[in-house]
Amino acid sequence: MRLLLAEDEKELSNALVAILKHNNYSVDAVYDGEEALDYLETESYDGVILDVMMPKKNGLEVLHALRAQGKDVPVLMLTAKTEIDDRVAGLDAGADDYLGKPFATKELLARIRAMTRRQNQVTDAVLCVGNLSLNRASFALSGPGGVFRLANKEFQMMEMLMLHPGQIIPTERFMEKIWGYDSETEMNVVWVYISYLRKKLATLKADISIKATRNTGYSLEVTQA
Repeated sequence: MRLLLAEDEKELSNALVAILKHNNYSVDAVYDGEEALDYLETESYDGVILDVMMPKKNGLEVLHALRAQGKDVPVLMLTAKTEIDDRVAGLDAGADDYLGKPFATKELLARIRAMTRRQNQVTDAVLCVGNLSLNRASFALSGPGGVFRLANKEFQMMEMLMLHPGQIIPTERFMEKIWGYDSETEMNVVWVYISYLRKKLATLKADISIKATRNTGYSLEVTQA
């Protein structure tokens, strides 16, 4: 799951990035409102954490612009301003939740789970392709040979493949969606995770396989008998 964190206090931002990555989130960090909007206009995120008091554009201005563009990505407002009027202003502007500083890490993580869960309620909880099923809540991949609980990045890759069976997903798309556009991770990490998933599909006795198209990407295909 990929998040955008917009927080101008760099020490706090670094600490939050470390916490979120430790909890299996992919995170892009920005430090002002204009940069946040730039990222939101060009990238795809599962959730956004916005500080209200930021330079160039504050969090409310970013939120207004985001909703005016028709984007419904979940937004958690994170700020030291906890007065009722400030919270109401954020919620009225289209925020999904509001958390005041200082906060407990467990509460932050719980609120992120809650807002992204609400967003995902409009989608199918279980994806099925061939004789495999993927539970999007528990990360469980099931087949005739048993069940695996996938690690976060394995889950995201398998989800992308199962949402678009038969379609080639470019390697660059996996990198952009899962690791982030600015990631310093080498492109061959995609092949490494594809290898992990192929081994799991074999163990699960799947009747589908992950096909590589040279210099293009990967697709989920029905195995020929």
